[in-house]
Amino acid sequence: MKRIFSTALGVLAGAALAAPELSPQGIIVNPIPTDLQVRVWVNKDPAKTGNPVYQIGERIQVSVQVNQDAYVYIFSVKSTGEIGLILPNAFDQNNLLRAGETRTFPPAGARYSLDVGGPEGQDRVLAVASRQPLSLAQIANIQTGQVNVQGADNLARALSIVVTPLPERDWVSNVAFFIVGRAAVTPVQPVQPVQPGTGTLSVNSNPSGAQVLVEGRVVGNTPLNLVLRPGRVDVELRLGGYQPFRTSAQIRPGETTAINANLTPVVQNGLLQIGSNPQGAQVLVNGRVVGNTPLNLTVQPGRYDIELRLGGYQSFRTSVMVGNGQTVPVNANLQALRGALEVFTNVEARIFLDGREVGQTRDGFLRLEDVEPGNVQLVALAPGFRAEVRDVRAEPGRVLQIRLNLNRAR
Repeated sequence: MKRIFSTALGVLAGAALAAPELSPQGIIVNPIPTDLQVRVWVNKDPAKTGNPVYQIGERIQVSVQVNQDAYVYIFSVKSTGEIGLILPNAFDQNNLLRAGETRTFPPAGARYSLDVGGPEGQDRVLAVASRQPLSLAQIANIQTGQVNVQGADNLARALSIVVTPLPERDWVSNVAFFIVGRAAVTPVQPVQPVQPGTGTLSVNSNPSGAQVLVEGRVVGNTPLNLVLRPGRVDVELRLGGYQPFRTSAQIRPGETTAINANLTPVVQNGLLQIGSNPQGAQVLVNGRVVGNTPLNLTVQPGRYDIELRLGGYQSFRTSVMVGNGQTVPVNANLQALRGALEVFTNVEARIFLDGREVGQTRDGFLRLEDVEPGNVQLVALAPGFRAEVRDVRAEPGRVLQIRLNLNRAR
């Protein structure tokens, strides 16, 4: 009995600082170059040259290859944001691929199949390769293939948490695209010569790669040239992280009608996760007090100056950039302030601090810097004079003055 995965697949791409990054399309990116490579593709487009079209209910195969030994995880992401886990699954739990190995899912003789599910739209397949096994327990159920997050952005954020503990060059990702549903019109490249009684629609966008819908049906991605019958058509452009663009165009016989769309980014608030050791530090963002650590703060995309203050500790300052929908952690190990002692004696004397000689007074004065806060014992010794002992308490960030009068020995 075959198990059916109703899928219309998923998203990511690779490049790591040690922290993963998210692109506007919800793609997890490794900003550190790595020699580990993974490639994923679907059976109708093994060369990954375009957007192959699959009909709803049609069977699909997904192939993946690595150049080094790696654990591979494959996700499907539908145009609706629904996410499924393709590998590992209940039937194929061995996801360790050897260098140069290519695997296809489902493999020959498998007890399950991958069937393309609706609705129409552009879907994606995401592959993540890692030199170490990843823990997906909080994200997906291998037995059912269900993923606990919805939407490409949320999947990318969840995976970025999973890969963050890895060494910088130990993971990479790749993505393949395909279209679900029969295209209403056929893309033509190049468009000349134009067939009699038809016109050309040229669709471009900034940024490119936007999904194009004509009369509500997916026909490809920008940049795109289409041969259409004359008349008015409704055109819509969709791209993850950007607002939909809608317009109408009049197609005239023998003419080219151009649509050039500057897509507007969707502004999504980010999150500052601010912590300190020890906790309880006052948090200032752009000079304004906003709370105490630990603190989660929702902010608009942009650059922020952060300062942490805690009594007895040095202030901590940093600047961070928060991207669209990005979570940025700020963790500070606060450094304790040190104290200082100024010792005055009536004679030149050797000075000891907790049994350790730290100097000798000159002209009856010695300044001791970088004294650890707390109770300390101060001893002054001079030939022919009785030792002078004093218990004092050094305070963080403060200068304590001590006067020692040594009496002659009898």
